[in-house]
Amino acid sequence: MEVMTEGSPLLDRAPDIYDRMCPSRGVLEHVTSRWGVLVLVALRERGYRFSELRRRVSGVSEKMLAQTLQTLERDGFVLREAHPVIPPRVDYSLTPLGLEAAEYVSALAHWVEARMLAVTDAREEYDGRASRP
Repeated sequence: MEVMTEGSPLLDRAPDIYDRMCPSRGVLEHVTSRWGVLVLVALRERGYRFSELRRRVSGVSEKMLAQTLQTLERDGFVLREAHPVIPPRVDYSLTPLGLEAAEYVSALAHWVEARMLAVTDAREEYDGRASRP
């Protein structure tokens, strides 16, 4: 595994997701958070303006969407492009790194959708066992 040290003081050794001090844990949290996954999956479809993305990711607050986009932009997954027009227009899209991450989380998200019946059955079975004396 290549160790990226030049310009990256946090990575003075190979990343190890199991190490509690590894910065990859924070990135993993950003990418796999509820809103992180949904934003990445949506942006995999196409670029969106903020208000369009908020409608696409139903249930996310304006504040949480802004925070999620900012975090994903900082991590290098999202490109924010502000256009100097009136009214102001900002477009969001995935970077090549973001597209790569989106492919992985999209596969997981769609697998969860496809397997919800099995999960529901497992939950009912579990709850039935847990409620017995």
